[in-house]
Amino acid sequence: MHTLTEQVSTIVEELIQAGKLQPGQLIVIGASTSEVIGEHIGKHGSIDVAEALFAGINATRKKHGLAIAFQCCEHLNRALVVEREWLDKHPQFVEVSAIPVPKAGGSMAAYAFRHLDQPVLIESVQAHAAIDIGDTLIGMHLKSVAVPFRPSVRTLGSAHITTAYTRPKLVGGERAVYKADIANSLF
Repeated sequence: MHTLTEQVSTIVEELIQAGKLQPGQLIVIGASTSEVIGEHIGKHGSIDVAEALFAGINATRKKHGLAIAFQCCEHLNRALVVEREWLDKHPQFVEVSAIPVPKAGGSMAAYAFRHLDQPVLIESVQAHAAIDIGDTLIGMHLKSVAVPFRPSVRTLGSAHITTAYTRPKLVGGERAVYKADIANSLF
């Protein structure tokens, strides 16, 4: 389990660097603990795996001052567990009523709900980055435009890892400039 904690911490760290994430920005975590232990998604959740993943994710996000959202499974319509403090700062997101448990919400979301300071469930979000552990389909919770990122750790146990960060949409046409150094040279 210690290896899982170290590996997921590396993934979070690399994603933060690649996406140039800033304090206060949000990362969504979708995790199938079943897939991590080599089982079919949603069939053999593991609180032990959730605990190991949570330890690495939570420590790394706190180190960088980031917010975190843990995606529930489809039985809770992929709602997300966040801290009340974060939701209070972002009232545009809708709180919903449910308590994730391993068989309805998933082991990862259930563990997070019991170990965050003041957890609440929200319906959806538009995050700055996301980590998908075991093909849980986190894309619906990302801002436009998602940029795929390949971390050095490509699997956790048996689970496939997919990550992405977002960037603002590029607007304009052939005259548009997108880099500050080029813009400054034009004056």
